[in-house]
Amino acid sequence: MASVFEFLESEIRNMENVFKATGGKPPGREFCHRVAQSFSYTVRRAGKPLVYADQVQNWFEKKQEELEALVPCSPGFKEFIVPKNTSTSSSAPENCQISEGIADITELLFEAKSSKDDAWYDVGSFLRHRVLSTGEREVRVRFAGFGSEEDEWVNVEKGVRERSIPLEASECHRVKVGDLVLCFREDDDEAIYYDAHVVEIQQRLHDITGCTCHFVVRFDHDNVEANTVDFEH
Repeated sequence: MASVFEFLESEIRNMENVFKATGGKPPGREFCHRVAQSFSYTVRRAGKPLVYADQVQNWFEKKQEELEALVPCSPGFKEFIVPKNTSTSSSAPENCQISEGIADITELLFEAKSSKDDAWYDVGSFLRHRVLSTGEREVRVRFAGFGSEEDEWVNVEKGVRERSIPLEASECHRVKVGDLVLCFREDDDEAIYYDAHVVEIQQRLHDITGCTCHFVVRFDHDNVEANTVDFEH
């Protein structure tokens, strides 16, 4: 008997964010296909069924039906769910707000590790995938803000993950020794994000400038230690 398909909790959260940003309107078929691809090649879905565009599209359509059943369509409600920077002009095409909002959202869903410098970059899109003779899965990634000449094959298990979340200064207490963090590293010839582990913390009282705590991290790719307060979890 075939098992019933279910979205993972992280996938549902991502789709709910998209749904809110589009003003409660289902996205187009092409976007649903891109979302299905990005979900299918994450570590959390390893060993689970692939996600297809129809399943993503059905989720958005059902979400819209539930919304319409609960809340009458009114100008006040539309203003609440449409982002402030989204135009609500009646002269704009009906799908204009969706396509503009989604372009930014999809780039924020995942990040991938480049084999060229061991740094992490936002994923612009997943182009295709392959399975190696070892059984490992790889996906062809186009990094956000880069052209096709920078496309790479990335190991799904080791080099693709949901985008890291920047920590606010007031959240520094959440960081513990041993935590994996994504740190901004600026050298003479580069300024990019690398994985690192926290090795020392000196908590201090914050002042008007924000967090003044002292953190020491060790970068995973070269074991160099550095002081930092600019990292993501």
